[in-house]
Order: sequence, then structure tokens, then C-alpha cells
Amino acid sequence: MQIHHIEGYIQTILLVEYPDKLLLLDGGCRCDVPVIEAFITDTLQRNVSDLKLVLVSHMHPDHAGGAHLLRKNIGCKIASVSFDRQWYQGFNGRVAHTIDLMLSLYVASRKGKKFKNIYYHPDLKPDIILQDQTCVPEFDDWIVHFTPGHTDRDLSFLHQPTQQMYVGDLILKLKNKFTSPFPIYQPETYKQSLNKLLELNINKILMAHDGFSEISPDDIQRLIVKSTVRPLTVGKVVKHKLKGLIKNKKSH
Repeated sequence: MQIHHIEGYIQTILLVEYPDKLLLLDGGCRCDVPVIEAFITDTLQRNVSDLKLVLVSHMHPDHAGGAHLLRKNIGCKIASVSFDRQWYQGFNGRVAHTIDLMLSLYVASRKGKKFKNIYYHPDLKPDIILQDQTCVPEFDDWIVHFTPGHTDRDLSFLHQPTQQMYVGDLILKLKNKFTSPFPIYQPETYKQSLNKLLELNINKILMAHDGFSEISPDDIQRLIVKSTVRPLTVGKVVKHKLKGLIKNKKSH
């Protein structure tokens, strides 16, 4: 088993290679699909049909954005968690979907990337429904763990033989320091998810935005202590900024 790190539009694409099959840890952005396909055919010198499964940790554009298109192009399956309600369901969900697309494009611009089409359908239609603490179908060396907080349905995936855990956006690394993601919809649940890493004795993580890193229990504990105690969302940040602007205008 070998894990390849591919530079995506705004994130690290992690492709797991086996002698007879390939596994993708998150689907990347829609515009990453040609990059993934080219890596398989040109770099690995393999057929794209070797990609058997795309895991989706949560519904944000850089994680779920390429999943449906990969399935359409290649015929691979999509595996994720199932909820009665889609993450982007209803009018408010569609607004959130638009905001998340715009935020992703903003991140891309900050990285010096050109504008690309990253639109994807807001409703995920997985072929395989994943359950907490079970093996990933066809890849039983990977174990599914529910680690919500960033959203209500985040998944992480533990590779048992090497004890590396793909944590998606559960943990980020900025300027060589571990930090919590933005947004955090469920702060208490987020802390519980970090505690799960401590319980599992995780010290090697694969992150969606920085790839592999070693992490200590103290690092994880610091994240728990410093993490927000209230939901930290785009709407709340904008509301706070507007209140500050109004207050400043009144004071003048």
C-alpha cells in the first residue's frame, strides 16, 4: 500500500495505491477530476478503472466536489455516511452551498490559483453507506470513524496496519501549527471527536490541506482547550462584523 499526495485546487488529494486497485480519500474539487485521472494514467501508468472507491468525509466543495464526476467518468463507487436530511437541503442549504463555493474560490485566489469551475450537485448520492467503526468495503484495512463537529457528518478513516488516520478537515496545519477548521457547527461534538483521537492513540494523521504529519497527545489536547465553545459559522462571523461596523459608525 502506498499513499500518493497530489496537489489539488485548494487541498491535498490523497490517492491510496494497491497492486490491484486504487482508493481515493475524498473526491477533491470538480476541477481536480482531470488531475486525478492524469495522475493515474500518466504517473502511475495504470488504467483509471483501477479507481474502485471514492470516500467522502463531508460535503464541502474540496471533499465532495469531484465525486459524482469521477463516478460518471470512471465507474467507481462513492462511499459516505447517510443522513435523512442532505447537508445542503432546502433554501438555506442552497444558500450555504453557494457560500461554500465562493469561499473555496476565495481560498484558491489567495493561493494564486486561476478561477475554475468547481460547481457540483449539492445532494450526494453515495453507492455505499458507511457505518461507524466498521471496515471500508473492499478496503478492510481502513476503519470508518465518525468525527463530526466541522459539520454534523464528518468522517475520518484509520489505516490499521500503519495507524495513520485520514482526518479530513478535523485538524488543519497553518504556519507549522495545528489549528481547528472553519466553520465549526457543533463545538462540543468537535471536542468529542478530538478526544476520540486521544482514545485511539493516534499520532500520525493525514490532513486534507497539508498531507501527512505526526501529532502528539499534547497537540490534540491544546486543540481541545483552545477550540470555540460556541458555533463558529460564516453567518455568525458576518453578523459579528456587521455589528462592529454599525457600532463604529454610531460612535463617529
